[in-house]
Amino acid sequence: MGQAVVVGAGVGGLAAAGALARNGWRVTLLERNDRLRADSAAMLLWPNGVRALRALGLADGLDSIATPVPPSGIRRADGSWLVQPGAAAALSPRSAPLVVHSEDLHDALIARLTATVDVRTGIDVRQVRVTPRDRPSVTDGRATWEADLLIGADGSQSAVRRAVSPESGVISSGYAAWRAVIPWYRAPHLATEVALGTEILGGDYRFFAASLGERGSAGASTRGGIYWQATVAGAARPEAPATQLALLRRWFERWPAPVGDLLGATEPDDLVQHDVREINPPLTEFGKPAGSGGVALIGDAAHGMAHHLAQGACLAFEDVATLVALANQTQPGDGLRAAVTAYSKTRVPRSAAVARQTKRVGAVLAPRGRFGTRARDAAFGVLSTRVLDRARAEAANWFPPN
Repeated sequence: MGQAVVVGAGVGGLAAAGALARNGWRVTLLERNDRLRADSAAMLLWPNGVRALRALGLADGLDSIATPVPPSGIRRADGSWLVQPGAAAALSPRSAPLVVHSEDLHDALIARLTATVDVRTGIDVRQVRVTPRDRPSVTDGRATWEADLLIGADGSQSAVRRAVSPESGVISSGYAAWRAVIPWYRAPHLATEVALGTEILGGDYRFFAASLGERGSAGASTRGGIYWQATVAGAARPEAPATQLALLRRWFERWPAPVGDLLGATEPDDLVQHDVREINPPLTEFGKPAGSGGVALIGDAAHGMAHHLAQGACLAFEDVATLVALANQTQPGDGLRAAVTAYSKTRVPRSAAVARQTKRVGAVLAPRGRFGTRARDAAFGVLSTRVLDRARAEAANWFPPN
């Protein structure tokens, strides 16, 4: 096998580095931060993401850190039902998402890195070289790393993407999101209220919560508790976390239980804020042949989009499973260049399909004002079946390459 450089040590970059190294590649993993770390919140893993992890040999132990999310129904901000829990059960248990603490998943992926992966932290990539004849390379101004395969896993503000597609930038999706995990000891009385999950819509706001492991059970999750996510129309807030939390409590103060109790049990250090961004215009190529191989983009570096379907990590794992399957069938040279091209041709249509479904869901959930929200709610039973369920099903309907 050849040599690979992976830029970015999020879950996608860790998965790529680990999978390639276990298949004989010499891998260098470059991370901007001073250490490898995850945020303190959680994420959803849909069946397509789980299948990708299994294909990569990274799903061992997933059952011990992830918790199935049961169908929860959807409520209005006044507490009345838009979609009853029974009506929301179209997704079978086998096609339902899992919720997993970000640090648990991060730790599991780090544990699968082999000793041959050269991890370099504190590396801020400033320049990327991609030419037809030379091996692709990156530099932070002090050192240079070149490889047969360069993988850009460095997020929506990707430096690697600028070398592949300089015309594409990032724009705000029109939403900001906050996530947090509340440990059980801070809210033991909420275990029953979130046992079936909580999803509430109200004009410019959305709120979701789910149990992360069973209370008092060390086997369900090493970091158990209650995971919640709040989405608000508008831009990210520049204030300190304590002020952001005060704003969230004010915005959601009249919402039904357990929203107020969950925000009341949250501390400023628990908050993880996201200014949700998307790539514009969307990329038409996720890879570029160069030298003895080429450059490939994965995750948000390739297809950052709004988070209405919670598919960000899952799509990154799909990218990695596809790229590794193609790259492992060849050697540096013409074969690897062809693999980079095939990766791009395979992944662009798939991510475009998920992006279309994401926009459809976003149109259903978009802020509408008081009267528009009432009209949306009146038709929501039909819309949920035709749009939300279809979007989730299509997004989850992916299987690894043979």
